[in-house]
Amino acid sequence: MKNWIFLLVLAAFLSCENKPEIAKNRMKEDVTFLADDKLEGRQTGTKGEIAAAKFIAKRFKNIGLQPKGTDNFFQSFSFKPKTDPHKEVQFTTNADSTITGNNVIGFINNKAKTTIVIGAHYDHLGYGGEGSLYREKDKAIHNGADDNASGVAVMLNLASRLKIKNDQAKIKDNNNYLFMAFSGEEMGLLGSNYFSKNPTIDAKSINYMINMDMVGRMKADSTLAVYGTGTSPMFKQTLKSNNDKFKLIENESGVGPSDHTSFYLIDIPVLHLFTGQHEDYHKPGDDSEKLNYEGMNLISNYIFNIISDLDDNGKLAFRKTKNESDETPRFKVGLGVVPDYLFDGKGMRIDGTREDTPAYNAGIQKGDIVVKLGDSTVTDMMSYMRALSVFEEGDEAEITVKRKADIIETKVKF
Repeated sequence: MKNWIFLLVLAAFLSCENKPEIAKNRMKEDVTFLADDKLEGRQTGTKGEIAAAKFIAKRFKNIGLQPKGTDNFFQSFSFKPKTDPHKEVQFTTNADSTITGNNVIGFINNKAKTTIVIGAHYDHLGYGGEGSLYREKDKAIHNGADDNASGVAVMLNLASRLKIKNDQAKIKDNNNYLFMAFSGEEMGLLGSNYFSKNPTIDAKSINYMINMDMVGRMKADSTLAVYGTGTSPMFKQTLKSNNDKFKLIENESGVGPSDHTSFYLIDIPVLHLFTGQHEDYHKPGDDSEKLNYEGMNLISNYIFNIISDLDDNGKLAFRKTKNESDETPRFKVGLGVVPDYLFDGKGMRIDGTREDTPAYNAGIQKGDIVVKLGDSTVTDMMSYMRALSVFEEGDEAEITVKRKADIIETKVKF
């Protein structure tokens, strides 16, 4: 009898010993540090951004990642701020009138032929500046909890999980993993652009790139936007087969206003995940307590499962996609609203309004759906922008919005 008890205890002990360790979920702690007032908004080249870079490098080291920058975990780059918005930024070593940013890069080496890049930008707007939508006269720190401490936190969570998985696996994954926290995104995708021109690994070995930018405000309907779904034939089915949590909004284009674009432009398949804009976008109110951490956890799980599913598919084929930004109408005026980019119904739903704007002055509210502007019917974001493009400052236009079950007709003055 004692022998049987001993064997049962031994079996239980061995089963516990073989059970994979669960990576500690530190996403809330990571966001709280990165979005603290002490970092003063993490603007590229400031002390706050340097403190954030050192924090991420320390997290990489504690997770067990190998340094893969040009100086330990860091890849520094210097540039002259653009005076002409239509010209490319100039990277330079000249110390006069330059700003220096730092990409932070860590690596899991599985001795594989291909590498997956998992990235997120960690810089933000500091006290505001050109990119801010804050209209008050006083200066205020833009903490950027959603934009993009949220993406960095998910990236760190994935790094921890993948490191534990590969340390304990008898057979390593068929890909290496390169984790990148980009600097200079808010100034024009500068960090990812620099890396694409000066990669610290063989760029031809990069299998695909996953980018997380603003993944911290998942709404109650669990909508998740995924861009770049057309950049490889493997993506759409993989996204679908691993999804049982989200209402997915898919966009095929590999070009967009975040760091995945820099990789797409060197012929690498990309996926970009995004939970939507909100009233605190590029404002001081984007703080850590407003994030949906359970939603971030679901996104981390989803990406982990996608990576695992694609692991035995070899190097993914790259496919060019239509650049939707080339077709975007140019316009001189705006309603002064935050569009709901994740809305997939008919019309353009408003996710927020700002005071003293044409929409606000016309009584348009958050949640209203624009269905007609001037003579044009609005069915989606593109048709809304086309309708807007015909107006100039000082013009007046009739606008029709749907508010729950009611249809409201009013006028806006631009």
